[in-house]
Amino acid sequence: MLFMPFQILGFWLRSLLALLILGSGIYLLVEWYNHRQITEPAAQVQTESQPDAGARSSDEQSVRIVPWRFGLNRETAFLLGGLALIVWSFGGWTIRPLLRRPAPDEPNEIHDGEIRRLRRPDGTELQVEIYGPPDGVPILFTHGWSLDSNEWYYTKKELSRNHQLIVWDLPGLGKSSRPANNDWSLEKLAGDLDAVLTLAGDRPAILVGHSIGGMIILTFCRLFPQALGSRICGLVLAHTTYTNPVKTTSLAGLYTALQKPVLEPLCHLIVWLAPLVWVMNILSYLNGSAHRSTERSSFSGQESRGQLNFITRYYVKAWPGVVARGMLAMFRYEATATLAAIPLPTLVVTGDQDKTCKPDASDYMAKNIPNARLAMLQPAKHCGLFEHHGSFDKLVIEFVSTLEPAAAR
Repeated sequence: MLFMPFQILGFWLRSLLALLILGSGIYLLVEWYNHRQITEPAAQVQTESQPDAGARSSDEQSVRIVPWRFGLNRETAFLLGGLALIVWSFGGWTIRPLLRRPAPDEPNEIHDGEIRRLRRPDGTELQVEIYGPPDGVPILFTHGWSLDSNEWYYTKKELSRNHQLIVWDLPGLGKSSRPANNDWSLEKLAGDLDAVLTLAGDRPAILVGHSIGGMIILTFCRLFPQALGSRICGLVLAHTTYTNPVKTTSLAGLYTALQKPVLEPLCHLIVWLAPLVWVMNILSYLNGSAHRSTERSSFSGQESRGQLNFITRYYVKAWPGVVARGMLAMFRYEATATLAAIPLPTLVVTGDQDKTCKPDASDYMAKNIPNARLAMLQPAKHCGLFEHHGSFDKLVIEFVSTLEPAAAR
């Protein structure tokens, strides 16, 4: 689950669906409860004290209350339907992952690196973890939006054997705290990246970014051009874009038209109603609609059971107010003019089926960054680097090997 601004419509639809499923289940159970006893005509009984009983009309016959019986009747339908919807609301999440194969190495949260806490001037405390040999080539990884540094689970295990890996949690995500001024602009995040980069010491580092991570790197290149070639010797931009992501997604024309009148107000609404939205996110996760959304937007169908559930869990972990503020910041992102001014070797990685950041955006970056090359994962969508982690890690290792002489300076 990586949130992008144009996905806000689907987010609200999933939230309303979650409420509809749960509400419908509760309604049907209430109806069953109110009809547990049913009314049916009782046999007429004549007594000496009622000599005229036989003269009564049929519509005046007495009735009796009898208990509901399980069977082919309306009350049974209320009960079974209500129970089915309640089970779906709280247990539907098990169905979608079970349709996927388990992998030998399913991802999990690990924090066994050297942990550093960086305090920023705005009060943010950034969680940074360092893996691998201290004398290895430093590679700094920036994760996608609404995720955290555990996105690099596979990469940490593979690349930390010979390289020094620096991973960090973006503000308000993972174990990093939120900025007191609620600033999640790309410029602020690029400043945070600059602070994390100091942990690489005097050696030139390689920056790797996924989705918003790539946007942060390109913003860093615009704000700190003096670092390119001195503190930075190479870039890896994975499943990302060079401009407002609304403009480089599928149905870009529609989403661009809806940005001001619809998408931005809905983002502000998430900020204001964050606790309620968080509850709806939990319901979306439990009923399985979040898994379905993650599957459609992030994976190509090759993902394992654990990978699907691992990424979808961020629906519950990421605070909605933080996610929405980051999406608002992405509406103002622009790095088109920066591309031609990047003198560094750059690897641009895309997925052939990525509709979140279309391959056309990656192709544009590869053609406009002077020393860039394009690599495509297939079949892959927006989480292709996670789904096909072996192929992605191999691409990064090969790219880093070409930069080792520069990084060793």
